[in-house]
Amino acid sequence: MIKPEYDLRPVKNPTLKKIYRTIYFSNTKAGKIFDITLLILIILSTALVMLETVPALDRKYHIIFYAIEFVITILFTAEYLLRIFTIKDKEEYIFSVFGIIDFLAIIPFYLSLFFPIMHFFVIIRMLRMLRIFRIFNLADYMNDGKFIVTALKNSSRKIYIFLLFIVIFIIIMGSIMYVIEGGKNGFESIPQSIYWASVTITTVGYGDVSPNTPLGKFVAILIMLSGYSIIAVPTGIMTSEFRNTMSRKKCNECGIDNEQDADFCKKCGNNF
Repeated sequence: MIKPEYDLRPVKNPTLKKIYRTIYFSNTKAGKIFDITLLILIILSTALVMLETVPALDRKYHIIFYAIEFVITILFTAEYLLRIFTIKDKEEYIFSVFGIIDFLAIIPFYLSLFFPIMHFFVIIRMLRMLRIFRIFNLADYMNDGKFIVTALKNSSRKIYIFLLFIVIFIIIMGSIMYVIEGGKNGFESIPQSIYWASVTITTVGYGDVSPNTPLGKFVAILIMLSGYSIIAVPTGIMTSEFRNTMSRKKCNECGIDNEQDADFCKKCGNNF
């Protein structure tokens, strides 16, 4: 049986219980049709938001776009409310990751009635596509995602320290370039110079600001060359952590990590 995202108990009402099985499970024909329809509506809604930013299309089909978006939002709102009313543990869903995403998927439309610019945040609905892993029983992909998150979490301390060093380096080099260029050639202020240093060290190179003095160009070369090594550092940190994570074997009894080739847990002695 394919389980829902969370262990939510259905209410006792027979009708609501049947709805619960449809919207929280995809192992029935009705549940599969419901989930696939939901994905289609998410894609359609996202496409409409993107098309609305095309002036020619928006002028010609604005009313149609708005009408379809209105209907889809009403359907999503009804679905969100049904997800709440068909379970006993309402707070568990409301404050869960998917519950928050579902809420954020509908609230921009209602806010846009008062603040039109908020309408484009409807694009957040694309996050609901994450349910595709549950609908098509792709649990292994979710496990791979957890593996990546674990590696990121384990290497976060090293990355934070590295980023702090980068921030300090960018501020110093930006300030130096401000002095070298004498507040000219686009380096009118230290914040503007820091922006240039950030763009240069990441090897993006927009070209909207560039040094004109010989010394400024020399310093720019040094920053560009250092950019390549700087990019390699977090890559090396993550690669090392991925390797270490893959080499660990988690104990089912006490939950601690062991070496991949271990036969017994080093803490509780559990036999792998």
